[in-house]
Amino acid sequence: MVLNYIWICLLLIAVIVSIVNWLVTGSVDVLSAVMQSMFDSAKSGFEISIGLTGVLALWLGILKIGERGGAVSSLAKFSAPFFSKLFPEVPQNHPVMGSIFMNISANMLGLDNAATPMGLKAMKELQELNHNSERASNAMVMFLVLNTSGLTLIPITVMSYRAQFGAANPTDVFLPILIATYTSSLVGLVATAISQKINLFQPVIIGTLGVLTALVVGMVVLFSNMEPESVKVWSSVITALLLFAIIVSFIIVGMVRKINVYEAFVDGAKDGFKTAVGIIPYLIAILVAIGMFRASGAMGLFADGCAWLFGALGCNTDFVDAIPTALMKPLSGSGARGMMLSTMETLGPDAFATKVACTIQGATDTTFYILAVYFGSVGITKTRNALPLGLLADLAGIVAAILVSYVFFH
Repeated sequence: MVLNYIWICLLLIAVIVSIVNWLVTGSVDVLSAVMQSMFDSAKSGFEISIGLTGVLALWLGILKIGERGGAVSSLAKFSAPFFSKLFPEVPQNHPVMGSIFMNISANMLGLDNAATPMGLKAMKELQELNHNSERASNAMVMFLVLNTSGLTLIPITVMSYRAQFGAANPTDVFLPILIATYTSSLVGLVATAISQKINLFQPVIIGTLGVLTALVVGMVVLFSNMEPESVKVWSSVITALLLFAIIVSFIIVGMVRKINVYEAFVDGAKDGFKTAVGIIPYLIAILVAIGMFRASGAMGLFADGCAWLFGALGCNTDFVDAIPTALMKPLSGSGARGMMLSTMETLGPDAFATKVACTIQGATDTTFYILAVYFGSVGITKTRNALPLGLLADLAGIVAAILVSYVFFH
């Protein structure tokens, strides 16, 4: 229901701003741009879905091997002490715990292509436990918020873009991103737990969050003492090794348990194809609205308004060129990436606003995209408070990204 109102608002604002621009300038260029964005966004949504087909088929095939071989069940038992507290509605040691664990682990390592199939599988399993097939359960809301907050320990993509643009130190955003994304995830977790009346002062939760905090602090200390090139190399190596280990271990466990590994992979791949086709309408709907909103000039007006407001309040406005990235991030991952690259190209890779934009890009995930794809894949239409909680986590990550950038770069 919330997505319905947001979708209508984006379309109406885009139409109104387009008409006002047409009346003021007397040019139909804006109207033409908005209409073109409709077709381009629809095409993009279809291409993204088709592009996901291969990835979904691959990873759901691997997951099916892990499921039949018992590896996923082992992960579920390993993560159960913590996740059973955050997802009290889910039966203890249920296989979905393993899928959730793998999805969050993949997100932490920046493995977007692996995280999405695992997340969609987890959502499907949560839907099987849902008593109302159209309304999101508490477990679904918690899972979505944990996804949209986008905890990423190794932001390889952002560092790679900075290297491509010739930044003096491509990895200098590593630590700011780590701090900002952890802030986003922690705020999202706490806010959702409070809304669902989950007691966060349980030993398991406090202990796990303590270990995770220690891990983040340890990475800050470790990587801050490394040479920039070493940071990039070790980040890539760790990610590749862990990804390779998951695939190999699932296959080996399957062979040891004497399951038909090939048949399991094919069955999982079939599920991946069905899932990819199922999300096409939802993805096209949200991308068309966002594309029209951006093409109409509404995004630019909002960014200019924010810049004027911060200036009027007497705040330092050196970061305002990163505002378009911040505004686009919850709406569209590719749009936010485009804004970041545009800032990088215009101001240079080592400008302060560019570093802020890069930190924001790695601080959180794309809330509207994730809600549309994940809820759309299982037919959920009543998303409850998943969107406001996800946006709260986004806001925390963006604010933290700006503040920490001033500490590290200004």
